[in-house]
Amino acid sequence: MTVSKADSEIFTPTAIAPQFVQARQQGVSVPGYPGGVIPSSMADGYAVQDIAIDLWPDELVGWKVGLVPPQHRERLGAERLAGCIFKSKVQQASADAPNTFRAIEGGFCAVEAEFIIRLGKDAPANKTDWTVEEAADYVGELLVGVEIAGSPLKTINALGPTVVASDFGNNDGQIIGQAISNWRDLAWEDMPVETFINGKSVGTATAAAIPGSPIAALAFLLGAVAARGKPLKKGQIVTTGATTGIHDVVAGDVAHISFGPFGTVDCVAVPA
Repeated sequence: MTVSKADSEIFTPTAIAPQFVQARQQGVSVPGYPGGVIPSSMADGYAVQDIAIDLWPDELVGWKVGLVPPQHRERLGAERLAGCIFKSKVQQASADAPNTFRAIEGGFCAVEAEFIIRLGKDAPANKTDWTVEEAADYVGELLVGVEIAGSPLKTINALGPTVVASDFGNNDGQIIGQAISNWRDLAWEDMPVETFINGKSVGTATAAAIPGSPIAALAFLLGAVAARGKPLKKGQIVTTGATTGIHDVVAGDVAHISFGPFGTVDCVAVPA
């Protein structure tokens, strides 16, 4: 039987997800979007992600939140997007030597300075609409850290938010730093961060750089994952957004992220 070009160019989540999963497991790049037809909506992107989560042989321990670029928001009806974080990809920041993370050759890799929320209690499974005030009650800890943005697909960000959503939300790891013990008594503007790549400052910000605050990112996520049948659980982590930007790196690049009085994270990219 021959397959016509029209038949082959159909968006098929069950065919796309295994290719991303296999490439991630092998630490190799993919030459283009699997199948050639990118998801047209956020729901389609999450359909691929949900299949990949089920295929990935590890425990889901958290989520990353990213922003949908302004030019896509009206068309997609979304301001933020979510990606999955797995247990074996979470590291505690080391004080002795830089943490290492992989960079897939021919793929995408970047570091993002993040404020991270650890859930203090289970969220209700059927609640899909949250206010910032409601979400704040579910914060167990606020921590600093670094998201490793990574994908086998080099053009993942250029292809847009639906593609980002379809491949783990472009997440390939998390480095957890120290907790900000008195965060409820501080202004977001009083939580500074600066990112250095190979000794050069590439961005400065504060937690106030996250639109609406890191708690607004949590409020979005609480509703979004509950709607997908994956409500947040006590102890899960939520990275709330790239404060100083998305800083592309390749194997050999060294990142130093300073959170002022709240500690530092040092890490280095190594070949996958």
